Amino acid sequence: MSTEIIIIVILIGLAAGLLSGLVGVGGGIILVPAMVFFLQYSQHQAQGTSLGVLCLPVVIIGFLKYYFDSKRMGTPIDFRIISILAIGFLAGGYLGSTMALKIDQSTLRKFFAVLLFYTAFSMLEWDTMVIRWIKNIF
Repeated sequence: MSTEIIIIVILIGLAAGLLSGLVGVGGGIILVPAMVFFLQYSQHQAQGTSLGVLCLPVVIIGFLKYYFDSKRMGTPIDFRIISILAIGFLAGGYLGSTMALKIDQSTLRKFFAVLLFYTAFSMLEWDTMVIRWIKNIF
């Protein structure tokens, strides 16, 4: 592996970790597009690598920071919710990866892009703005 690739991978990981700690995202939103763009990974390869990163205890420091600070502020993180989400995440991760591997890369990339676009659109509340605009027309 070349020095350039190592530096790119470290920067991708740093950006994903930073955004993960900052707003709770990183894997799919940062890692996958960055690996496809900068490392020329296939969509399947990038998604699998992103899931591999989640398997490692790389987010434990960020989680512990949130856990102790939330507890101190009187809004503790509920481990029961984490456990239930983890069960769903395990099942969903297995089923989703099984489905993704049956979809061709081009279609999967388009689906991924639409999902990211929809998420951004909704978080900016443009969806309600468009609905209001349409209602005003009719």
